[in-house]
Amino acid sequence: MSDLDEQEKLVLDSVTRFLERHVRPVASKLEHEDAYPHEIVARMKEMGLFGAIIPQEFGGLGLRPSTYARIIELISEEWMSVSGILNSHLIMARIVDKMGTPTQRARFLPQFATGELRGGLALTEPDCGTDLQAIRTVARRDGDDYIINGTKTWISNGIEGSCFALLVKTNPAAEPRHHGMAMFIAEKGPGFTVSRKLEKLGYKGIDSAELVFTDYRVPADRLIGGVEGKGLACAIAGLELGRVNVAARGVGVAKRALDEAVRYSQQRKTFGKFIHQHQAIALKLADMAVRVEAARLLTEKAAHALDRGDRSDYEAGMAKLFATEAAVENSLEAMRIHGGYGYSKEFVVERLYRDAPLLVIGEGTNEIQRLVIAKRLIEKNSI
Repeated sequence: MSDLDEQEKLVLDSVTRFLERHVRPVASKLEHEDAYPHEIVARMKEMGLFGAIIPQEFGGLGLRPSTYARIIELISEEWMSVSGILNSHLIMARIVDKMGTPTQRARFLPQFATGELRGGLALTEPDCGTDLQAIRTVARRDGDDYIINGTKTWISNGIEGSCFALLVKTNPAAEPRHHGMAMFIAEKGPGFTVSRKLEKLGYKGIDSAELVFTDYRVPADRLIGGVEGKGLACAIAGLELGRVNVAARGVGVAKRALDEAVRYSQQRKTFGKFIHQHQAIALKLADMAVRVEAARLLTEKAAHALDRGDRSDYEAGMAKLFATEAAVENSLEAMRIHGGYGYSKEFVVERLYRDAPLLVIGEGTNEIQRLVIAKRLIEKNSI
């Protein structure tokens, strides 16, 4: 990115050094143990990364989404799980920043920026993922509070986090359904329990959990925006950033898969020559490189739309779709290029292969992205 200012360049340089010194040496061990990276998180707090996109007036770094996307790409090249710890938290922060009341912004954004309060986004339920309007978690007004009952699942930072942007229904009978939805800033407390940690194929280290709310009481002043009926709009505001983030993760994973394949192809020999000299391998490397560059350009375009404050579902959908598919394809090709070693836990390729599939599911499946793109395409070119 050629338009970075001096602060952004310094932040990116700092992140690169941090990753080289503190993430790469331990990533494989922690990932195989499915161990939460407490020391890495502590260092990210010291660096101010939990306030990356939070305005400086609230103690954040005030970075543009495009610079933040570059940070996520760099992190995902080393260990994708670390990017999730950061992003889920910052989606919550973005929602409060864009949709919250002045009092909510002043109270919570400084705590989010320092990492004193860390958490994420609580949307998904056991019977509801893509169709957010089908959620069953209900909030009932009781004086100056709301009482919440329901279950959320696949919530990133669910165990280690302490605060969540919680999507609920305040009027389950409302039509259209989104008129009966709201979102709360929900801190852990009585009635808010973590029922279990969810085991996963990949994306290990970060805690994914099921959260249960049983007569959980939350003050009415934690209703984001101060009025009911804005829950879906809050979720969409957060997911705009989330989709650019997931696209950036895809770029990072695809780039690391390419780097590993390029390196190995110059070390491994078959039939008397390095394998990159075999046409079959050379063609794979070329396609992998094209996918990385195309994915990065699409992600940058979507991120710059967020920088400008433009509607970005079209650009973000394209970036998320292409970059995450690139991560899946490149991780598989890297495994094939490595042969048997690619299937071994001694090499990073098998981790990339396990991490990549999550990206085509999370933050809206790629099938949904195609529908969003097609709908916007017709809207932009109606006759």
